[in-house]
Amino acid sequence: MILANVTTPLLGLVDTAVMGHMDSPAMLAGASIGALILTQIYWVCGFLRMSATGLSAQARGQDDNVTASAKVFYQSSAMALILGVLVFALQYPVLNAGIYLAGASEQVSQYIDAYFSVRVWGAPAAMLNLALIGWLVGQQKTRAVMAIQIIGNLLNAGLDFFFVLGLDMSVQGVALASVFAEYTMALLAAGVALKMCGEVHPHAQWFNKAARRILFKLNGDMLLRNLALQLCLAFLTLQGARYGETAAAVNAILMQFFVLIALGLDGIAYAVEALVGEAAGKKQRAQVIRQTWRGLLWSSVFAVLYAIGFWLFGSNIIGLLTDLPALFNAALPYLPLMIWLPLVGHWCFLFDGVFVGLTRSAAMRDTMIFSAAVVFFPLWWVLKDNGNEALWYALLGFLLARGVTLGGLLIWLNRRRHVIAS
Repeated sequence: MILANVTTPLLGLVDTAVMGHMDSPAMLAGASIGALILTQIYWVCGFLRMSATGLSAQARGQDDNVTASAKVFYQSSAMALILGVLVFALQYPVLNAGIYLAGASEQVSQYIDAYFSVRVWGAPAAMLNLALIGWLVGQQKTRAVMAIQIIGNLLNAGLDFFFVLGLDMSVQGVALASVFAEYTMALLAAGVALKMCGEVHPHAQWFNKAARRILFKLNGDMLLRNLALQLCLAFLTLQGARYGETAAAVNAILMQFFVLIALGLDGIAYAVEALVGEAAGKKQRAQVIRQTWRGLLWSSVFAVLYAIGFWLFGSNIIGLLTDLPALFNAALPYLPLMIWLPLVGHWCFLFDGVFVGLTRSAAMRDTMIFSAAVVFFPLWWVLKDNGNEALWYALLGFLLARGVTLGGLLIWLNRRRHVIAS
């Protein structure tokens, strides 16, 4: 999963490099904003991946695991396709809202429209990919996930050059490359999943009112959790922009440290989701705790390595991201906070994985909302006289609060032997 995660930011670099060589900066700006609109929607809908992983892992641990796993596969896929079609159907109000919020010029708006109108055709496949990747992770087929991600991202990069440089398709070419890649990945993932499901076919009762209620409750909780997290990250970006273009640029650089951390810690979290979920499916409480401790060990090791790496090479990383002396000097004082970031934040990544595996969506929702409402925003308000730096102290406090609340809740549930939901 770590190797699969690495390919995604690399693809972003290829997209940016191809668009950066177009005739006008407006093309790059338009394509970037168009991609951002859809990316934010897909990110919020990440609950599809989390719920699919938890349910799939638990199904794997059950006695009739093939049938139980097939049920999760068909349920998750159906919900993903419905959401994907809904995004496509609502493309015009979504596009208009995105252009309005971006405050783009008329020229940039034309390129946003050109990119978005092509890329949105991939929405059903993109949503389906979230569910299928989650399902495969729950089945512990991470090698297949890695191969699918790498194939899809390499195809995207190759088609970028072919459509844009070869066929001179401009921003539409970049969007079309992504659409091809999204459908290719969906077909590959569906092929692997259908082969694993064997002769098991969908049944009507898997989609009855009771089944839909359970799925909507689980995914609804995850959606609220994602919205609360996105609110905090969006506030950091927008409030940072109010401090001026230097602060906004510094925050863009610092967020790359967060991305680097996520590459490793997300990989561990995915493994914990699958292993804890399988143990929960087998009703093995002791195994759930054992896998949690194993994940915590590896998460701690990675956090320390990240902190040491940022301490030794943090200034070099900043230097790679900008060659502007003023921007480099503005970002450098934040380096101690970046060193603390993995040490403080790895707990919430790990415990998120545990609670995804347990499908304790209400707990994830409540602790996220609590951490945002009681820690992130109040802490920023108290420290706001420190300017942009207050945003990063608030983020550190937010990550710590998520880790503490989830960890404390897990200890409470374990003492009462309620870790595994009945």
